[in-house]
Amino acid sequence: MDNTSQPSVKHCASVVNAKYTGDRPGPELVPSRYVHRVGEIDVMVVSDGVLSLPSAMLGHNADPAVRAAWLEDMFLPPDVLEWALNVVVVRSGGRTILIDAGMGMEFPDLKRAGQLIHRLKDAGIDLAAVTDVVLTHMHMDHVGGLLVDGVRERLRPDLRIHVAAAEAKFWEAPDFSRVSMPPGFPDALRRTGTHFLKEYGSQLRTFENEYEVAPGVHVQRTGGHTPGHSVVRLASGGDRLTFAGDAVFQVGFDHPDWYNGFEHDPEEAARVRVKLLRELAANRESLVATHLSFPSVCHVAVAGDAFRWVPGPWEY
Repeated sequence: MDNTSQPSVKHCASVVNAKYTGDRPGPELVPSRYVHRVGEIDVMVVSDGVLSLPSAMLGHNADPAVRAAWLEDMFLPPDVLEWALNVVVVRSGGRTILIDAGMGMEFPDLKRAGQLIHRLKDAGIDLAAVTDVVLTHMHMDHVGGLLVDGVRERLRPDLRIHVAAAEAKFWEAPDFSRVSMPPGFPDALRRTGTHFLKEYGSQLRTFENEYEVAPGVHVQRTGGHTPGHSVVRLASGGDRLTFAGDAVFQVGFDHPDWYNGFEHDPEEAARVRVKLLRELAANRESLVATHLSFPSVCHVAVAGDAFRWVPGPWEY
């Protein structure tokens, strides 16, 4: 697919960074972590910052005029969006589980991403206490935090990293023929995937379709976004929450048939998205996703042939 007309990674970052003195925002004015309970399971959503990307990546198969109208209706800029980067920490059955690991610090142009490691510290979470990592998939904004200098040495030697077998296999020789990414992203993703497998391959615990990481914590492969993309389902005491990774983006509620630029199998990703949103609407469980606005905890309602995003009330 020809991506030459899309803005580069550096261009997208520069558009946003220009709003801030010295290319960086000032002191943080809002919380970067949010605590939630699912029955007896402790859940903390942690912000890894934001990632600046072209708005067209929200739906590269959509009519540009329709996409522009949606952005205007949502009070969003027409060219470059700042996508939230959410990571989740779960405590259940004596295990501390990190679900995804953020962007890391490998990409200096993306100055507002890669905040996870210091924000975990601010939240009182010691990396040495993490017993398990679950990866929804191996894109760089989900594994990069584990590649930050000094992190590997602070992790437990018996750390278990859970990922679908299809995902690990895919990144041995990834296929980018059906994505629609800005220039530079495929090379960056490929480089990060190779680096991650080299550093952590011996600690991977792969599964085929589903695996119970801890009591009430199940990871399930969905495919679509990547061949091994997975979601994490939490259930305790009648409460339920799903961390959807990249199966659901903000625009996916109104236009679940729009293809996101990072999807390696766009048609399957759309089928996965619709199936998951229908299920969440039917059982009324909570949803958290990587790129929904922090803290992301919400519900799903049916709205005709599409869906409605219902933000959860902030719990004080």
